[in-house]
Amino acid sequence: MPNNNIPEEAFDWYDEYAHGGMDRRTFMKKLTGLVALGYSMSVLTSVLLPNYVLAEQVSFNDSDIKASYENFPSPQGYGEGRGYLVVPNESKKKMPVVLVVHENRGLNPYIKDVARRLAKAGFIAFAPDALFPLGGYPGNDDEGRAMQKILEREKIQHDFVAAAKFIKSDSRSNGKLGCIGFCFGGYIVNHLAAVDSNLIDAGVPFYGTPATKVLRKNIKAPLMIQLGELDKRVNASWSEYEADLIANNVDYVMHMYKNAKHGFHNDSTGRYDKENAELAWSRSLAFFESKLILR
Repeated sequence: MPNNNIPEEAFDWYDEYAHGGMDRRTFMKKLTGLVALGYSMSVLTSVLLPNYVLAEQVSFNDSDIKASYENFPSPQGYGEGRGYLVVPNESKKKMPVVLVVHENRGLNPYIKDVARRLAKAGFIAFAPDALFPLGGYPGNDDEGRAMQKILEREKIQHDFVAAAKFIKSDSRSNGKLGCIGFCFGGYIVNHLAAVDSNLIDAGVPFYGTPATKVLRKNIKAPLMIQLGELDKRVNASWSEYEADLIANNVDYVMHMYKNAKHGFHNDSTGRYDKENAELAWSRSLAFFESKLILR
């Protein structure tokens, strides 16, 4: 998806809009200002807004995997949760599990595809939908973002803790649980590592903010932090977070991807950076293989 000619501030506006700092009307008004400068609105929206057809790397009916939906109990959260479960087909051995956590808009097609990619690589993948209490991801990100915003953050966090415990105890699991998440999901990875030292065995937060400071002393799981160089909002929290990780002797590595924007792994929008996304993904898989597969 070409984006080299789109002004950088347009991506900043989208990031602000996507994270609640700007309403849609203001966002579109700003884009209209670019139209007056000679940019096409159709080009701007096609680059900035998601097109999930572009994000399918592994088909839902790929013969190497099997996908289904599973409900799980969440007594401290919203009572019951639901997630997208993808397993390698016909595997007879115990497998490591990876919890996949979506952005701030529910279980959209991009995140489901990430789960399928993990299963294709030999992991059991489980991607819960925080919007399940409201009927699930509504089919578009604008509505999904609005829905997630009205849910209680603490209850959402409890739902993801419950999801982690549920899938870690799956009969096909080798007992090792990794967690990968993007944006809000990156924050949830950091939170799961901090809220219970024994919950996850490895975490890969993509451009996610840290867990609450008081919880960070609990982190024991190794972390691979994935950040985009141009993501000023999230990167502003890194220095303090790193200081706490060092102080608590956490096994971590941080990769800063040159010229990458917030959301650079999401291949459904113009923020996608193919080279950096593929490098980050290969590193993530290698990290999970080293931390989760029993030798």
